[in-house]
Amino acid sequence: MELYEILKARSEIFIMEQNIHCQDMDDVDYKSLHCFFMDDNHKVAAYLRAYYPDEKTDVVKIGRVLTLEHGNGTGRDLLEQSLNAIREKMKCKKISMDAQKYAVGFYEKLGFKTVSDDFLEEGIVHAVMELELQ
Repeated sequence: MELYEILKARSEIFIMEQNIHCQDMDDVDYKSLHCFFMDDNHKVAAYLRAYYPDEKTDVVKIGRVLTLEHGNGTGRDLLEQSLNAIREKMKCKKISMDAQKYAVGFYEKLGFKTVSDDFLEEGIVHAVMELELQ
């Protein structure tokens, strides 16, 4: 049930809402740490995945970040708890992400820094952001 709800939420946000046309279910999912919150109706309320894009480094990448409701603190809670889980389970020194431009300010409040110029990914403006871990 959890897997289906995760895939349904990802489809709702990235394919239906943001009109992104890509293979969402990719081989990255197999090697990812999947972090999510379920609501009282057993639906995914927020989700992200974390993985090593290159297993020879100690940098973890997060992506597929979504919340179905905005402005209620769920996104902050998801990111804070996920960062703790990543520190504990993945033992990395840095976390990287391709952040959608509208969300850069949100991630900055949690300590991420922009380390690239803006770029288009699937027709949406993004920037690479990183968080150094102690």
